[in-house]
Amino acid sequence: MSRPTRITIFNHKGGVGKTTLTVNIASALAARDKSVLLVDTDPQCNLTSYLLADDIVDDLLDHSEDSSGGTIWTAVKPIFDRVGVGRHIELINVRDLALVPGDIRLSEFEEFLGEAWTDSYKRRLGGLHAVSAISNLVTNLSAERQFDYVFFDTGPNIGPLNRVLLLDSDYFIIPVACDLFSVRALGTLGTTLAKWIIDVRTISSIAPDGAPVLRGTPTFLGYIPQRYRVYGQTMARQPTRYFRQIRRRVYTDVSSVLRKVDKNLAPPSTVDPKIGGVKDFASLTQAAQREGVAIWECSTYSRPEEQELARRVFDEIAKHIVNET
Repeated sequence: MSRPTRITIFNHKGGVGKTTLTVNIASALAARDKSVLLVDTDPQCNLTSYLLADDIVDDLLDHSEDSSGGTIWTAVKPIFDRVGVGRHIELINVRDLALVPGDIRLSEFEEFLGEAWTDSYKRRLGGLHAVSAISNLVTNLSAERQFDYVFFDTGPNIGPLNRVLLLDSDYFIIPVACDLFSVRALGTLGTTLAKWIIDVRTISSIAPDGAPVLRGTPTFLGYIPQRYRVYGQTMARQPTRYFRQIRRRVYTDVSSVLRKVDKNLAPPSTVDPKIGGVKDFASLTQAAQREGVAIWECSTYSRPEEQELARRVFDEIAKHIVNET
């Protein structure tokens, strides 16, 4: 069975709409008859809260410590407790998507991953198994049910949890807001990823034979400007000014940095890796979040032309992903 393509939508800056982007891209891929698994790896559980009703989320969190629990914490807790390998959990089907629910207790596992990373440098199998725990969970779930794509929904930070997710991913996408803070955030993103990749290569080279190791080849698939205002049919003046800076910094601070490690990890300077652009859909996005659906599937919004525009925008992004992966 082939390995599904694993993608992380990542930016350590908050407020760039990672979760909303993840849901809508995954839904657009599902509309193209692709099977998609969503893994909520953000301790804030935004993805889970987006897709599931509050009472279901509360029940999942209340019972995640049980052996019959169903969150990502349930799956990794035996490794955290150092009493065994990861535990099997059942996926939750949400319309055409499959979900591994998140858990606020994953923040405890993140602290544990920091120690495990150090242990991996010491060739300790416990550390290597911990670092690979979420990767192995996805592999096992994909063996039971074939997926075309796996998306990790991440928190806004550069920490041990996001490190293992990026290093397990085949590709990553950077969502950006057209503002000064997104421009500045790009300055540290590329160097951090490059260091992680070099570090995991060292770990892989010294790991005992047969020990689990992360792939360590997250390829930069592209960036998506979003939540910008438009004037007529074009981006408004102020976000346009920041977009020009973002386009330049994407190469200097991300692509060129990664290409120094491996030229296959990012496109050359002659390519603008912009995947698409998502304008500010404002109240439509909020209505879709309340319903837990993709923007164009929202039933409580009375501007169908906006929903059709959203459908076309995300279908183009999905098309790009299919073609490039």
